Amino acid sequence: MKIREINLLPDACADLLCYLVATTAATYALTGDWRADHMVISCRSWLSRNRLSLPWLDRVRLGQLALQIARRDLRGVGIALKQADVQGLFTGDMKLNQTSTVVHRMLQACRHTLEDHRFARGWQ
Repeated sequence: MKIREINLLPDACADLLCYLVATTAATYALTGDWRADHMVISCRSWLSRNRLSLPWLDRVRLGQLALQIARRDLRGVGIALKQADVQGLFTGDMKLNQTSTVVHRMLQACRHTLEDHRFARGWQ
C-alpha cells in the first residue's frame, strides 16, 4: 500500500496531534513528569500504522504543540487525567479509543488549536 502525505488528508493532522496529546497526558498521569522523550516513537508509530508521511520539521512542531496542549489546555476543557483514566484512552493495540468522551474532547481541543496555529503561522 502506498504511503501518502499527511497534509493531503483533512483530519489526519488533528488525529495525530490528538494521539500525541493523549500519550503525553497518559505519561504524565503515570509518572508525574512532563516527558517528551516518547514523542518521536509515538509519532513514527502512528504515521506507520496509518501509512502516512510527515516531514521531520512538522513532526517536531506537532510534538511541541502536543506538549503545550497537554500541559496547558486540557484542564481548560475539563480534562484532568489520573492513573485510573489512562487505560480508557487507548484500545488494546494502542490506538485511540474512539468511544471515549475524553478522547473526543481531546480531539476537539486539538482541532481548535490546529486551526488557530495554522491561521497564526501559516502552517500547513
